[in-house]
Amino acid sequence: MKIVTYPDDDMLFMGLANVLAGELKSELLHEERASFVVPGGTTPGPVFDALCAASLDWSRVDVMLSDERWRPEVHVRSNARLVRERLLQGRAAEAVFHPFYTGAPTPDETLADVESTIYPCLPISVLLLGMGTDMHTASLFPRAKGLDVALSEETSALLTPIEAEGEPEPRVTLTANVLNGAMKKHLVIIGAEKRAALERAATLPPEKAPVNAILEGTTVHWAP
Repeated sequence: MKIVTYPDDDMLFMGLANVLAGELKSELLHEERASFVVPGGTTPGPVFDALCAASLDWSRVDVMLSDERWRPEVHVRSNARLVRERLLQGRAAEAVFHPFYTGAPTPDETLADVESTIYPCLPISVLLLGMGTDMHTASLFPRAKGLDVALSEETSALLTPIEAEGEPEPRVTLTANVLNGAMKKHLVIIGAEKRAALERAATLPPEKAPVNAILEGTTVHWAP
């Protein structure tokens, strides 16, 4: 794990957007396509605002979420809605988006179909994740139903359903195996509370601090 510190939020958003754009450009120099996995939540929105104007061949970029709440895209809690409104704008509107939500009543019913659409996009070229103060990342929540499968090094699953305590809907998440297979891994956090949570997570097993499952080889971008 490498930590890059920025003086403030705005510098972080611009600096991280430049790093991500540079890595995607580099990948497209020697590969036909690049895959870009992004988180939901509140932190990445400003990064997306800066990144969507980047000058690169977005038509050759496959965009996926690290995880999704099982809600239609019109719902305010849909991560796909955030991606469409904040990332797939301007030049980045040409990217190919692979949403996870299918409209099925539960994610279990159609995950095999979703996996078949994202399999050709793997391994992930560039991965961006966030982290909560409870040390979750993607939808890898402590004590969640399905966490054992999501963290298992033996699983062949690309996606797995998750039911987290206190969350109003089921979720799906890319498994730790898929996330750790990314060529470039980034984690963005803001504030002293999250920095303290990250440092604590590094001392705990992934079952208690799921973010620790992906920290090896990850660049952490942090602003106070």
